[in-house]
Amino acid sequence: MRQYRIPNSWKEVKLGDITDYGRTQKCELSDVPPDTWVLELEDIEKDSSRILKRLDSTERPFKSTKNKFSVGDVLYGKLRPYLNKVVIANNSGVCSTEIIPLNVEPHIDNRFLFYWLKSKTFLDFVNSVSYGVNMPRLGTKDGLRAPFILAPLAEQKVIAHKLDTLLAQVETIKARLERIPEILKTFRQSVLAAAVSGKLTVEWREKFKPEMVDIASISKEQFSTGLTMGNFGKKMDKSPDISGDENGKFVSHIAGWLPIRIGALCECVVPNRDKPKSFSGGYHWLLTPNFDEQSIWIDYKEIESGLSEEEVITYRAKIIKPGNVIMTCVGRVGLSAVLEESSVINQQLHAFKVNSHIKAEYLAYCVRANVEYYESKATSTTVKYLNKTACNSLPIPLPTIEEQDEIVRRVEELFAFADSIEQKTNASLERANKLTQSILAKAFRGELTSDWRAANPELISGENSAEALLAKIKAEREALKPVKKSSVRKKS
Repeated sequence: MRQYRIPNSWKEVKLGDITDYGRTQKCELSDVPPDTWVLELEDIEKDSSRILKRLDSTERPFKSTKNKFSVGDVLYGKLRPYLNKVVIANNSGVCSTEIIPLNVEPHIDNRFLFYWLKSKTFLDFVNSVSYGVNMPRLGTKDGLRAPFILAPLAEQKVIAHKLDTLLAQVETIKARLERIPEILKTFRQSVLAAAVSGKLTVEWREKFKPEMVDIASISKEQFSTGLTMGNFGKKMDKSPDISGDENGKFVSHIAGWLPIRIGALCECVVPNRDKPKSFSGGYHWLLTPNFDEQSIWIDYKEIESGLSEEEVITYRAKIIKPGNVIMTCVGRVGLSAVLEESSVINQQLHAFKVNSHIKAEYLAYCVRANVEYYESKATSTTVKYLNKTACNSLPIPLPTIEEQDEIVRRVEELFAFADSIEQKTNASLERANKLTQSILAKAFRGELTSDWRAANPELISGENSAEALLAKIKAEREALKPVKKSSVRKKS
């Protein structure tokens, strides 16, 4: 059991020496008042011991037998113990039979037990003995022989108090770190909005004074060549005018930029409805999950399926070449990516073929900046869906190619900055997660209370020693055992 040395005044014992692990008080729904707290395993957050949801017996009427618990009890989740679901009850109630209520007071501080159950030493033990492949749990027999470190009672209280303080500080740090990714997500979206509104390149325009792009001529040219014919319906030979109710739904931009719908600018590709029955080739089969939430680039190493040349022909699949833009149109609508390798798309996706008037990266950023617009256009029953016309309808500003290049450069520079912060945050969060176990290890090696022991020898020796405490616990538990009736022989 031992992973580290403990003070001489402490004792290594078994959990069964100090409590009847597994012995619980059962109850049914008819036994409890309507405001009784009903705790299930899914209500407890793993590792953190936070209660995620609290329901009473009116909100959560139960049919199966439950375990009763009292305020102050340590509630140990024995199912999938590696999830480290342990809490101290701040109210009385009932819980799943996969949660074991424990109360070791008055001779042991329940908070001391609580922290021990969360320590690496205890976790390593339970993970080594838990039975059940899919649903491992700590059974009663193994629970009783699980290790426990017994410190003098006064020292237990000091340790528990120190751990309360130190680990609360760690949780505060972790909570702040966990908020950073969401802040960075908002930052990235703000960067995209600034990019396609013209705010990122104000100084660039003042310096280079670019001319206004003639979008009317471009739109007419694209329709006349047939590239964009049919993008807004078979009978439409031009782009629909931007209506008043659309204003405010897409990112607004400077007066010097004129908006043009993507479908009036780019040829689009709608995938075939036939789903391949075999995947044996090198043309990547792209799906919505392949899109990165924070980036317009796809990690091709994560793509599992691909079509061969023969399968492309058999299933009439459409190959999208590198340098073009794809977007999601089912479920998480409005995510975009620039292809770096030839790929095949399914009906969850829509593709735009770029041309000399627009940069692929700029178009991809325009799509991502306008997720709200696409969400407003989506039809929804159970899942959001964008048809071809809706995908093509987004009005985007069209600056010169030179300014598009500058916009892309600045966006990528700011995104790289955000990525570096996120990497540092993740590293800090990993260290913070390890810090919890490091502090617990120090506590159960006696390192947090070495000065206290030196200053209070009378509280860890004699009748206050761990050995005396263990003897007292054993004596009281023995006294509580029912007395066996002796059999009396009848005289013949």
